[in-house]
Amino acid sequence: MTENHFTLTFSCCDQPGIVFQVTKFLFDQGCNIVDSAQYNDRDTEKFFMRVSFVCSEESMTCDTFPALFGETANQLALDWNIYDRSRPQRVMILASKPMHCLIDLLYRYSIKDLNIEIPMIVSNHRDSYQLAASYDVPFLHLPITKENKASQELKLLDMVETEKIDLIVLARYMQVLTKETCAALPGRIINIHHSFLPSFKGAKPYHQAHHRGVKLIGATAHYVTEDLDEGPIIEQDVARVDHAMSPAQLVSVGRDIEKAVLARAVKAHTEHRVFLNGHKTVVFD
Repeated sequence: MTENHFTLTFSCCDQPGIVFQVTKFLFDQGCNIVDSAQYNDRDTEKFFMRVSFVCSEESMTCDTFPALFGETANQLALDWNIYDRSRPQRVMILASKPMHCLIDLLYRYSIKDLNIEIPMIVSNHRDSYQLAASYDVPFLHLPITKENKASQELKLLDMVETEKIDLIVLARYMQVLTKETCAALPGRIINIHHSFLPSFKGAKPYHQAHHRGVKLIGATAHYVTEDLDEGPIIEQDVARVDHAMSPAQLVSVGRDIEKAVLARAVKAHTEHRVFLNGHKTVVFD
């Protein structure tokens, strides 16, 4: 018997009976819950839940689910989404000359560690076109200047619509997106950067950190907002360093952390385990 696998995510104001009503609905539809996670934020009085379930009814699809679930969702005033687990998320990757994060994502994609499709890699430089070709991923060179930035990002937004892109990943894309682009795709753009910020801004941050004798190096993956590098944080990590390490060694450590943190953030997002909660996130394991 073929079973269709879905993930239901929702948030709402906290109230009695949420879990009972949602799970009863799934039971009544002949669904079997595979796993679930929930969180009640007492500060915001919001409730978050992710439910993964299977259903043997062929009539159950992401298109038919809203009509079935609508009454329950309205009663509880849910902000919800349903996802077909068999459909990979479509991810557009933006990169510049640093390629360590891009290489790592492409490798994880190739071994199916990430349940994604990559319809396109976009870069403001040509350096990664051969890398994209080696993974049989289309590559677009989109050079950016002060004069053409707005028009080039309009092209980018058109491609997001045309290619039905679910997520944009800035894999060390060394350009600041316009506020219009950020506003058009809330919660759908992930960036990675070193965690020294707001210290050691600008060029050669690891050399600046070395000069100050830092003992921890880290990276932060977050959703992109109009506030530069201050969007809701999805994932972070750190590593200890010491006085004997050169700036080049710090850079090497930083690259390893950046690519691991970005990959974990992309995996969490594309598995629908991340919920926006104001200026922060709820991330289920």
